[in-house]
Amino acid sequence: MTDLGLRIRARRRAQGLALERLAELSGVSRSMVSDVERGAKTPTVLVLDRLATALGTSISRLLDEPAGNVPVVLPHEQQRVVRDPAGWERRILSPVLPGVEFEFMRTVLGPGVDAGEFSPHQPGSREYVAVESGRLTLTIDGQASILEAGDSVYFPGNCRHGFANGEDVECAYYLVVDLGPAAPHGDSGR
Repeated sequence: MTDLGLRIRARRRAQGLALERLAELSGVSRSMVSDVERGAKTPTVLVLDRLATALGTSISRLLDEPAGNVPVVLPHEQQRVVRDPAGWERRILSPVLPGVEFEFMRTVLGPGVDAGEFSPHQPGSREYVAVESGRLTLTIDGQASILEAGDSVYFPGNCRHGFANGEDVECAYYLVVDLGPAAPHGDSGR
Protein backbone atom coordinates (compact mmCIF):
# COMPACT_ATOMS: atom_id res chain seq x y z
CA MET A 1 0.00 0.00 0.00
CA THR A 2 2.95 2.31 0.60
CA ASP A 3 4.11 2.00 -3.04
CA LEU A 4 0.55 2.59 -4.29
CA GLY A 5 0.27 5.73 -2.15
CA LEU A 6 3.62 7.02 -3.38
CA ARG A 7 2.62 6.50 -7.02
CA ILE A 8 -0.68 8.32 -6.52
CA ARG A 9 1.07 11.22 -4.77
CA ALA A 10 3.76 11.40 -7.48
CA ARG A 11 1.17 11.51 -10.29
CA ARG A 12 -0.91 14.09 -8.44
CA ARG A 13 2.12 16.32 -7.87
CA ALA A 14 3.40 15.83 -11.44
CA GLN A 15 0.04 17.20 -12.62
CA GLY A 16 0.25 20.11 -10.20
CA LEU A 17 -2.88 19.00 -8.37
CA ALA A 18 -3.52 19.84 -4.74
CA LEU A 19 -4.93 17.07 -2.57
CA GLU A 20 -8.28 18.91 -2.49
CA ARG A 21 -8.41 19.11 -6.31
CA LEU A 22 -7.77 15.36 -6.72
CA ALA A 23 -10.54 14.71 -4.19
CA GLU A 24 -12.88 16.97 -6.16
CA LEU A 25 -12.01 15.41 -9.54
CA SER A 26 -12.32 11.84 -8.27
CA GLY A 27 -15.32 12.23 -5.98
CA VAL A 28 -13.24 10.64 -3.21
CA SER A 29 -13.05 12.47 0.12
CA ARG A 30 -9.90 14.47 0.86
CA SER A 31 -9.27 12.41 3.99
CA MET A 32 -9.48 9.14 2.04
CA VAL A 33 -7.11 10.44 -0.66
CA SER A 34 -4.68 11.49 2.07
CA ASP A 35 -4.98 8.12 3.84
CA VAL A 36 -4.38 6.23 0.58
CA GLU A 37 -1.38 8.39 -0.32
CA ARG A 38 0.15 7.73 3.12
CA GLY A 39 -0.54 3.99 2.85
CA ALA A 40 -2.79 4.19 5.91
CA LYS A 41 -5.88 2.79 4.14
CA THR A 42 -6.45 0.25 1.42
CA PRO A 43 -8.84 1.67 -1.20
CA THR A 44 -11.68 -0.36 -2.65
CA VAL A 45 -11.46 -1.16 -6.36
CA LEU A 46 -14.04 1.55 -7.10
CA VAL A 47 -12.08 4.19 -5.13
CA LEU A 48 -8.86 3.12 -6.83
CA ASP A 49 -10.56 3.38 -10.24
CA ARG A 50 -11.90 6.85 -9.42
CA LEU A 51 -8.44 8.05 -8.41
CA ALA A 52 -6.85 6.51 -11.53
CA THR A 53 -9.51 8.06 -13.78
CA ALA A 54 -9.09 11.49 -12.17
CA LEU A 55 -5.34 11.20 -12.76
CA GLY A 56 -5.86 10.12 -16.39
CA THR A 57 -4.31 6.71 -15.88
CA SER A 58 -5.15 3.08 -15.15
CA ILE A 59 -5.33 1.04 -11.97
CA SER A 60 -2.48 -1.10 -13.34
CA ARG A 61 -0.15 1.88 -13.67
CA LEU A 62 -0.87 2.89 -10.06
CA LEU A 63 -0.10 -0.63 -8.84
CA ASP A 64 3.05 -1.44 -10.83
CA GLU A 65 6.15 0.03 -12.42
CA PRO A 66 6.38 -0.09 -16.24
CA ALA A 67 7.89 -3.36 -17.45
CA GLY A 68 9.83 -2.04 -20.44
CA ASN A 69 9.38 -2.88 -24.10
CA VAL A 70 10.24 -6.58 -23.97
CA PRO A 71 8.04 -9.68 -23.86
CA VAL A 72 6.57 -10.08 -20.37
CA VAL A 73 5.21 -13.33 -18.99
CA LEU A 74 2.85 -12.89 -16.03
CA PRO A 75 2.53 -16.24 -14.27
CA HIS A 76 -0.85 -16.70 -12.59
CA GLU A 77 0.62 -16.39 -9.09
CA GLN A 78 2.34 -13.08 -9.99
CA GLN A 79 -0.72 -11.35 -11.49
CA ARG A 80 -2.10 -8.50 -9.41
CA VAL A 81 -5.49 -9.28 -7.87
CA VAL A 82 -7.51 -6.42 -6.41
CA ARG A 83 -10.33 -7.61 -4.15
CA ASP A 84 -13.26 -5.44 -3.22
CA PRO A 85 -15.04 -5.99 0.12
CA ALA A 86 -18.38 -5.93 -1.75
CA GLY A 87 -17.62 -9.45 -3.06
CA TRP A 88 -15.76 -9.08 -6.33
CA GLU A 89 -12.22 -9.12 -7.66
CA ARG A 90 -10.18 -7.95 -10.62
CA ARG A 91 -7.16 -9.88 -11.85
CA ILE A 92 -4.86 -7.72 -13.95
CA LEU A 93 -3.61 -9.76 -16.90
CA SER A 94 -1.54 -7.11 -18.71
CA PRO A 95 1.79 -5.59 -17.69
CA VAL A 96 2.28 -1.85 -17.35
CA LEU A 97 4.20 -0.61 -20.40
CA PRO A 98 5.91 2.75 -20.89
CA GLY A 99 3.72 5.17 -22.85
CA VAL A 100 0.72 2.81 -23.00
CA GLU A 101 -2.49 3.25 -20.99
CA PHE A 102 -4.06 -0.17 -21.49
CA GLU A 103 -5.50 -2.75 -19.09
CA PHE A 104 -6.60 -6.33 -19.69
CA MET A 105 -8.44 -7.78 -16.70
CA ARG A 106 -10.57 -10.72 -15.62
CA THR A 107 -13.28 -9.74 -13.18
CA VAL A 108 -15.39 -12.06 -11.04
CA LEU A 109 -18.58 -10.76 -9.42
CA GLY A 110 -20.05 -12.92 -6.68
CA PRO A 111 -23.77 -13.78 -6.69
CA GLY A 112 -25.92 -10.66 -6.42
CA VAL A 113 -22.91 -8.30 -6.40
CA ASP A 114 -23.11 -4.80 -7.86
CA ALA A 115 -19.60 -3.42 -8.47
CA GLY A 116 -20.96 0.12 -8.64
CA GLU A 117 -20.74 2.89 -11.19
CA PHE A 118 -17.38 3.82 -12.69
CA SER A 119 -16.52 7.35 -13.76
CA PRO A 120 -16.05 8.27 -17.41
CA HIS A 121 -12.51 8.02 -18.73
CA GLN A 122 -11.00 10.62 -21.05
CA PRO A 123 -12.49 11.19 -24.54
CA GLY A 124 -11.14 8.69 -27.08
CA SER A 125 -10.87 5.87 -24.53
CA ARG A 126 -12.43 2.50 -25.32
CA GLU A 127 -13.68 -0.47 -23.31
CA TYR A 128 -14.38 -4.02 -24.41
CA VAL A 129 -16.16 -6.67 -22.34
CA ALA A 130 -16.51 -10.42 -22.99
CA VAL A 131 -18.56 -12.55 -20.60
CA GLU A 132 -16.96 -15.89 -19.72
CA SER A 133 -19.67 -17.27 -17.44
CA GLY A 134 -22.85 -16.17 -15.74
CA ARG A 135 -24.92 -13.14 -16.66
CA LEU A 136 -23.66 -9.56 -16.51
CA THR A 137 -25.75 -6.43 -16.31
CA LEU A 138 -23.74 -3.67 -17.98
CA THR A 139 -25.14 -0.18 -17.53
CA ILE A 140 -23.80 2.57 -19.81
CA ASP A 141 -25.01 6.12 -19.14
CA GLY A 142 -28.11 4.73 -17.42
CA GLN A 143 -28.99 2.19 -20.15
CA ALA A 144 -28.79 -1.42 -18.90
CA SER A 145 -27.93 -4.38 -21.12
CA ILE A 146 -27.86 -8.04 -20.12
CA LEU A 147 -24.88 -9.99 -21.42
CA GLU A 148 -24.88 -13.78 -21.36
CA ALA A 149 -21.87 -16.11 -21.38
CA GLY A 150 -20.14 -15.74 -24.75
CA ASP A 151 -21.50 -12.22 -25.41
CA SER A 152 -19.17 -9.29 -25.94
CA VAL A 153 -19.56 -5.54 -26.25
CA TYR A 154 -17.56 -2.43 -27.08
CA PHE A 155 -18.37 1.03 -25.73
CA PRO A 156 -16.66 4.42 -25.57
CA GLY A 157 -14.91 4.74 -22.22
CA ASN A 158 -15.91 8.36 -21.70
CA CYS A 159 -19.33 7.52 -20.27
CA ARG A 160 -20.53 6.35 -16.87
CA HIS A 161 -20.59 2.58 -16.70
CA GLY A 162 -21.45 -0.05 -14.14
CA PHE A 163 -21.16 -3.81 -13.79
CA ALA A 164 -23.59 -5.94 -11.77
CA ASN A 165 -24.49 -9.58 -11.29
CA GLY A 166 -28.16 -9.98 -10.36
CA GLU A 167 -27.99 -13.78 -10.46
CA ASP A 168 -27.42 -16.38 -7.74
CA VAL A 169 -24.23 -17.72 -9.40
CA GLU A 170 -20.96 -15.88 -9.94
CA CYS A 171 -20.25 -14.01 -13.16
CA ALA A 172 -16.80 -13.86 -14.76
CA TYR A 173 -15.90 -11.50 -17.58
CA TYR A 174 -12.89 -10.04 -19.34
CA LEU A 175 -12.47 -6.30 -19.56
CA VAL A 176 -10.09 -4.38 -21.79
CA VAL A 177 -9.63 -0.66 -21.15
CA ASP A 178 -7.69 1.34 -23.74
CA LEU A 179 -7.17 4.90 -22.52
CA GLY A 180 -4.99 5.85 -25.48
CA PRO A 181 -1.39 7.06 -25.16
CA ALA A 182 -0.04 7.69 -21.68
CA ALA A 183 0.09 11.31 -20.65
CA PRO A 184 3.55 12.89 -21.07
CA HIS A 185 4.03 12.90 -17.28
CA GLY A 186 2.84 9.29 -17.04
CA ASP A 187 6.18 7.81 -16.09
CA SER A 188 7.75 10.76 -14.30
CA GLY A 189 9.40 10.09 -11.01
CA ARG A 190 9.94 6.40 -11.69
